[in-house]
Order: sequence, then structure tokens, then C-alpha cells
Amino acid sequence: MSEKKPLRVLFCMGINQNFMDAAREEQLDVWAAFGEMWNGIHDMDGVEVIGNMDDDQSMVGPSAGYPWTTYLLADVKDYDTVVACCNLLRTTAVGDTPYKLWRYVKIESRIGRELIVQRA
Repeated sequence: MSEKKPLRVLFCMGINQNFMDAAREEQLDVWAAFGEMWNGIHDMDGVEVIGNMDDDQSMVGPSAGYPWTTYLLADVKDYDTVVACCNLLRTTAVGDTPYKLWRYVKIESRIGRELIVQRA
């Protein structure tokens, strides 16, 4: 029996208006929480990060949808693991505030498979 192929997942993340409106100290707390979430995806069992891309220099302001602020491409073992990665935004605390990261950052995952084109 062949081994089950991982899902190819593009995690699309957008910084929202709450971050833009936050005081500098709160923004720094958000950035620290973002790093915790980002590293949490990298460290999650069953996730192999392939690469990332950030639009922060050519895009100014919040992103409610496409184009996103940043992207992370990974091979993920299964759908439940994709959900666990997205759930990090719901569970990662922002400093000493009562808020979680999802107050400031939106995430969507695009799930597909690696496209392999055979040479003629």
C-alpha cells in the first residue's frame, strides 16, 4: 500500500485594523505572539515548512483578504493538523492582555496537493 501524501497548504495571514490602531507597546506584544504562533507551526508534528513570503514592504495597511500580509507554505500530514495550526491564533496570548492573537491577525488555509507535471 502506498504512503499517504501530505496536504500542500498555503497559510494566508492578514494583519487587521486592531493591530493598526494599537499603541506601540501593544503592537510589540502582538509581534511577540505572532512569533510564538509562527514558530508553533514550524514545530508542530506533521508539518514541514517549505517556505514563506511577506508583503510588508509593498503593502501598507491592514489586509482583510487577498492580498494577504504574509504567507507560509507547508506540507501537512492531515486536515486535523491544518486545523491545529490555524487554532494557534485562537490560543496564543498577546502579552498580559486578555486578548488572543486572532484579535489582530486573520488566517485562512488553502489546501491542495503538489502539482507534478510530467515531461513529455
